[in-house]
Amino acid sequence: MIKDIHRPEVTDIAMAVVREENEGEIGWYVYLLNLKDVAIEGVLVSSVGYGEIEGENIRTSTLRHFLDVVAPQSFVKVEPIMENVFSLSNEYWLSFYIDNLMYDKKFIFLPETIHEENFTPIPLMGIKGVMIR
Repeated sequence: MIKDIHRPEVTDIAMAVVREENEGEIGWYVYLLNLKDVAIEGVLVSSVGYGEIEGENIRTSTLRHFLDVVAPQSFVKVEPIMENVFSLSNEYWLSFYIDNLMYDKKFIFLPETIHEENFTPIPLMGIKGVMIR
């Protein structure tokens, strides 16, 4: 039975959206933060945006990123994110392994939450942005 399947809780993992300068241009980027004291392996991140803009249902393309191994107490850039999708729900579905046990979790940045007034200090990175744990 599906109720008998043990789904381990994901802790000490976060997704963050930060604004940073890259080659003189200001851009927004999504990062995965491993706040654990162990590496996570076989890391796969799927991203999609969805919602309604001016009465029209919108769904972006689904992107998949294989990050292999993310070291303990580190962060990796997942993808750039365009400002024109901030009015959508931006979902990042993360799956990874620790000691051959699979973990997964969805992180959803709700519409209009990726804004400077919601910035918070991002651990490990030393900058501010919007973060979900």
